[in-house]
Amino acid sequence: MTDTFRGYLRADGRKGVRNVVTVVYLVECAHHVARHIATRSDDPDVHLIGFPGCYPNAYALKVMEAVCTHPNVGGVLLVSLGCEGFNREQLQAAIVASGRPVELLVIQEAGGTRATIAAGLQAVDRLKALAAKTPVGPMRLDELVIGTICGGSDGTSGITANPAVGRCFDQLVAAGATCIFEETGELIGCEGVMADRAITPELGMEIRASVAKAERYYTTMGFGSFAPGNAEGGLTTQEEKSMGAYSKSGASPISGVIKPGDLPPAGGLYLLDMIPDGEVRYGFPNISDNAEIVELIACGAHINLFTTGRGSVVGSAISPVIKVCANPETYRRLEGDMDVDAGRILDGVASLDEVGQEILDRVVAVASGQRTCSEELGHQEFILTYKAFEPSGPACLPLSQVAFRLAVV
Repeated sequence: MTDTFRGYLRADGRKGVRNVVTVVYLVECAHHVARHIATRSDDPDVHLIGFPGCYPNAYALKVMEAVCTHPNVGGVLLVSLGCEGFNREQLQAAIVASGRPVELLVIQEAGGTRATIAAGLQAVDRLKALAAKTPVGPMRLDELVIGTICGGSDGTSGITANPAVGRCFDQLVAAGATCIFEETGELIGCEGVMADRAITPELGMEIRASVAKAERYYTTMGFGSFAPGNAEGGLTTQEEKSMGAYSKSGASPISGVIKPGDLPPAGGLYLLDMIPDGEVRYGFPNISDNAEIVELIACGAHINLFTTGRGSVVGSAISPVIKVCANPETYRRLEGDMDVDAGRILDGVASLDEVGQEILDRVVAVASGQRTCSEELGHQEFILTYKAFEPSGPACLPLSQVAFRLAVV
């Protein structure tokens, strides 16, 4: 395994492992036009993303700004209907400030569906040509941001795939990389052990508070993150599922708690708090696994590790998804969608350390340009809905305070 690989060097100083052009609809009314532009471009590196809502939402704007200026993005085409509440001018300005090429099409001004699609195809060609000129250079392991999520969990998830990802995370953190695990709604009952791993007592208190917020939220909703499919797969309680989800984090110290769209200030292990702040206003926190993947991408994740026992076929736009299958029977049924067979641990033919190393090797290969199964199959799922968050307090990011003090000195 090499510890250096090719990265795309962005004007804002960040480095990416992909060089995609995004076609972005800013309201559901523009979705059809944007989808046709992306589809007719007939290029796996042209990705469709968007926000369906019409009225403005600070969270959605923050996430969209983060996603459109993600290091894996080389150019952006914004597609607006024209009368929606999304602040397209602010989004465009943020993309320009990042040094990425961006174009804006307003359907009401461009002449409708056919005219906007035609103009969009031309714009994509221009953006692709500019993205192709992005300089490349060496990228180190400690410059990677890796996220992890579990979906379709069963009784094998907490025994094989999740702890194997934890072993991979420990190696990445030791190498100076940034690792992000989530979600607080699936970690209820594990707040004490996580708080004990926090690098400061104040951060430990913030971890406890974030999980307590999740518990209150789900209690109000009358539904937790324990799904019928989890029970069918052999899980018995929310606590059992939480323990399995927790094992993805490994054993490294926890360096901070971040919220969607926050960028970790330094290498280390971070918990992503994805439960909205304040009163319950927008329904379930994340309506599917892909909503969580989008939030990891908004926090800068170059690649996401997706563990599954029952099976999942999803990928994502912008950042590749490496699927780690926990159950050997599931792997045999869905081998074409899976990147790593962690079920070999259950079969007794591989250890946790061996599979953890295999996951790490796959991370480096994907960062070096190798396509994941979901990429090869054309998966580019993307979901962004309404939420509300308050800014993170200083106790959540102690490393940023250390960096500030050093800068002052």
